[in-house]
Amino acid sequence: MGIKDQFQDKAQDLANKAKGSMGEKGDQARDRASQARDEASERSSQAPDQAREAAQEQQDKFDRDYDA
Repeated sequence: MGIKDQFQDKAQDLANKAKGSMGEKGDQARDRASQARDEASERSSQAPDQAREAAQEQQDKFDRDYDA
Protein backbone atom coordinates (compact mmCIF):
# COMPACT_ATOMS: atom_id res chain seq x y z
CA MET A 1 0.00 0.00 0.00
CA GLY A 2 1.49 3.25 -1.11
CA ILE A 3 1.28 6.68 0.40
CA LYS A 4 -1.29 7.70 -2.20
CA ASP A 5 -3.55 4.82 -1.14
CA GLN A 6 -3.16 5.75 2.53
CA PHE A 7 -4.20 9.33 1.82
CA GLN A 8 -7.15 8.16 -0.25
CA ASP A 9 -8.25 5.80 2.52
CA LYS A 10 -7.92 8.54 5.12
CA ALA A 11 -9.87 10.96 2.91
CA GLN A 12 -12.61 8.37 2.43
CA ASP A 13 -12.76 7.70 6.18
CA LEU A 14 -13.10 11.42 6.88
CA ALA A 15 -15.78 11.80 4.22
CA ASN A 16 -17.75 8.91 5.69
CA LYS A 17 -17.39 10.33 9.17
CA ALA A 18 -18.62 13.74 7.97
CA LYS A 19 -21.65 12.19 6.26
CA GLY A 20 -22.50 10.28 9.41
CA SER A 21 -22.19 13.39 11.52
CA MET A 22 -24.37 15.39 9.15
CA GLY A 23 -26.99 12.66 9.23
CA GLU A 24 -27.15 12.79 13.03
CA LYS A 25 -27.41 16.57 13.01
CA GLY A 26 -30.22 16.41 10.46
CA ASP A 27 -32.10 13.90 12.58
CA GLN A 28 -31.71 16.10 15.63
CA ALA A 29 -32.92 19.15 13.71
CA ARG A 30 -35.97 17.25 12.44
CA ASP A 31 -36.76 16.11 15.97
CA ARG A 32 -36.49 19.66 17.33
CA ALA A 33 -38.67 21.01 14.51
CA SER A 34 -41.30 18.35 15.13
CA GLN A 35 -41.27 19.10 18.83
CA ALA A 36 -41.65 22.83 18.17
CA ARG A 37 -44.60 22.17 15.85
CA ASP A 38 -46.26 20.02 18.50
CA GLU A 39 -45.77 22.70 21.17
CA ALA A 40 -47.10 25.42 18.86
CA SER A 41 -50.13 23.30 18.02
CA GLU A 42 -50.80 22.69 21.69
CA ARG A 43 -50.48 26.41 22.50
CA SER A 44 -52.79 27.38 19.66
CA SER A 45 -55.42 24.94 20.87
CA GLN A 46 -55.15 26.37 24.39
CA ALA A 47 -55.35 30.01 23.28
CA PRO A 48 -59.08 30.00 22.41
CA ASP A 49 -59.87 28.35 25.75
CA GLN A 50 -57.85 30.94 27.63
CA ALA A 51 -59.45 33.78 25.68
CA ARG A 52 -62.90 32.39 26.36
CA GLU A 53 -62.13 32.07 30.09
CA ALA A 54 -60.78 35.62 30.23
CA ALA A 55 -63.87 36.95 28.45
CA GLN A 56 -66.12 35.06 30.84
CA GLU A 57 -64.22 36.46 33.84
CA GLN A 58 -64.60 39.98 32.46
CA GLN A 59 -68.32 39.42 31.89
CA ASP A 60 -68.74 38.05 35.42
CA LYS A 61 -66.87 41.04 36.85
CA PHE A 62 -69.02 43.42 34.81
CA ASP A 63 -72.17 41.65 35.98
CA ARG A 64 -71.08 41.87 39.62
CA ASP A 65 -70.21 45.57 39.28
CA TYR A 66 -73.45 46.34 37.45
CA ASP A 67 -75.57 44.48 40.05
CA ALA A 68 -73.97 46.33 42.96
